[in-house]
Amino acid sequence: MRILISGAGIAGPVLAYWLTRHGYSVTVVERAPALRKTGGHAVDLFRPAMNISEQMGVLPRVEARATGTSRMTLYPEGARRCVRVDVAKIFSATSDRHVEIMRDDLSEIYYDATHEDVEYVFGDSITAISPDAEVRFENAAPRRFDLVVGADGLHSTVRRLVFGDESRFSAGIGAYLGVLTLPNAFGLDGELRLHVGVGRTAGMYGARHLDGARALFLFRSDREFDYQHRDVVRQKDLLRSAFRGMHTDVDRWLDQLDCTPAFYFDSITQLRMDTWSRGRVTLVGDAGYCPGPAVGGSTTLAVVGAYVLAGELARAGGDHERAFPAYERAMAEHVRGSHAVALSVAKTLIPTSRLGVSGLVQGTRLISALPAGPRRALLRRATKSARLYNCMTVEDYPPAPAASGGRAGFVGDRSGN
Repeated sequence: MRILISGAGIAGPVLAYWLTRHGYSVTVVERAPALRKTGGHAVDLFRPAMNISEQMGVLPRVEARATGTSRMTLYPEGARRCVRVDVAKIFSATSDRHVEIMRDDLSEIYYDATHEDVEYVFGDSITAISPDAEVRFENAAPRRFDLVVGADGLHSTVRRLVFGDESRFSAGIGAYLGVLTLPNAFGLDGELRLHVGVGRTAGMYGARHLDGARALFLFRSDREFDYQHRDVVRQKDLLRSAFRGMHTDVDRWLDQLDCTPAFYFDSITQLRMDTWSRGRVTLVGDAGYCPGPAVGGSTTLAVVGAYVLAGELARAGGDHERAFPAYERAMAEHVRGSHAVALSVAKTLIPTSRLGVSGLVQGTRLISALPAGPRRALLRRATKSARLYNCMTVEDYPPAPAASGGRAGFVGDRSGN
């Protein structure tokens, strides 16, 4: 059986890894000409994704590439004093197994774990998918597969081709996210500098192994902005308008917008679909159920979703008519919880009032100052995301005894090529 995955970010390689372990032949097609190794932003892996990474044999590399963020300096907008916080204490209290890692580093680690057993096609994209899974590409000749999986992110091509326009399923939360790479002028190593005001939050962090530092911008807007997904000039203008004058530090970061080597901007949007599957096609990760970039634990959800999808296909013997519904049932509660948590996290990270700014600052200071026992108890009661991800359970899907783990020796290839 041959399975095509669109997207070589996070969910795609993880899904490819587990599908090959279950005995399937996998091709991954990626629009970018190569793995993205510059820019990107930090993402969180919570306990279930850490456990899956450990089963994949990549956990030592994941831990070695952790950002190591342990300190935070918090600047409330308009205040004279900053607040210094031991972030390591907060992380240890919210999750007993957690790593913050750059997205591009994580993608490369998962790719390295799969590229010997998986066919990767870079610099190409799907243009059409027929009901019997004949796929047309921008560059390559048409090919027939048994199943097609969209792991191609929030703006998924596979979802658009099979389910329709993104606007039918996307729900913005009234906020936007921007990330840029800039020189590490402050010499930050394991520190996050965060400026928080009403409706806007800006931060900068760095680590020894990063190519410079990263600046992160989160802001709210009462109206939806009109811009094209790839209109970088317009996106940078929106950031300038939202943050100019917040603080001299933030103004310096904005001054780097026109010379940054890597830039990302998008609305913080949730995807809400009644089903992620249609015929021989299904979706995984942000392509199917994005809870919202930067606020919803989407990386952990993508890793778990990829693992579950591969496992349910193996359990059903490759019968997608049984496997896809089982996959959706197994993930439904996790997705609902992530969507709810994302809305709560966004309200905390981007306060809507001065009282909210004060609450964030004072709450963070209090939590950092408490002894380990009370701090852990308070965070587990107050932090919905910690409860969600620490309680997320995943079934064990043992590899098929006949799985060879490589490209050769697969059965059930109906395409003949």
